[in-house]
Amino acid sequence: MKIVTRFAPSPTGELHLGSAYSAWVGWHRAREAGGTFLVRIEDIDVRRCRRDDELSILADLKWLGFDWDGPVRRQSEHFADYGRVLDRLDARGLLYPCFCSRADIAREIAASAGAPHGPDGPHYPGTCRHLSLEQRRARLRAGEEHCMRLDAAKAAAEAGPYHFIDETHGRIEGEPLLLGDFVIARKDTPTSYHLAVTVDDHLQGVTLVTRGEDVLPSTHVHVLLQRLLGYETPLYAHHRLLTDPTGRRFAKRDRDMTIGAMRKAGLSPQQVIDRARRLAGELVA
Repeated sequence: MKIVTRFAPSPTGELHLGSAYSAWVGWHRAREAGGTFLVRIEDIDVRRCRRDDELSILADLKWLGFDWDGPVRRQSEHFADYGRVLDRLDARGLLYPCFCSRADIAREIAASAGAPHGPDGPHYPGTCRHLSLEQRRARLRAGEEHCMRLDAAKAAAEAGPYHFIDETHGRIEGEPLLLGDFVIARKDTPTSYHLAVTVDDHLQGVTLVTRGEDVLPSTHVHVLLQRLLGYETPLYAHHRLLTDPTGRRFAKRDRDMTIGAMRKAGLSPQQVIDRARRLAGELVA
């Protein structure tokens, strides 16, 4: 099977060393196997994403030598793809509109002594899941602001047991309720990260997903969506995150760790890549 990998940054800042390492992993795996390396811009958050940051990221990738195959896919140009998938899931009764504000959710959680928790904190308490069809329709007709959530229990029942394979952790049994009734389409955007990444990986034929281990919990619901939609499940390789000596992971706020700053400091592309690989434990200092 031909390997197809991808690097999918959000253009909300400059490319930093941690993200550059993630790009290197995907690029290297594809190139060593004679496969395909794709670049996708995850810009569904139109309020935070900036064209200048996108151009900067692409320029840094080229400077590092990470050439890619085919055109760059920008998620903001493909809302229709996600809308069609939402319609399919909605027609099967797997989605429901949620009218709760963040304050509403916080109050519900505070009032519940045993609210289920996931990797990102307490689950959504399911307030709007219990609305009747008539109540939902009335609030939608009134134009109330809402997002769409996946009914995780219904989805889990329909999908049945599942698993995925990670190169580091081996076979992982799927936990469809890990994130609870997560948002599948935001109030201001007709999709979400979870939906868009699942649809894009399918449409682009990605066979190996290389990304940081911080995203591993999300993989449980991505594979759940794959099962519901009849998509093939790719192989996963969740790599370790780069951190500073205190154990804190690098982020876009670390200006001295951006690729642009390293270029200005006189480092070569190979020196930048070697630094990232040393921090990842792949090279001995």
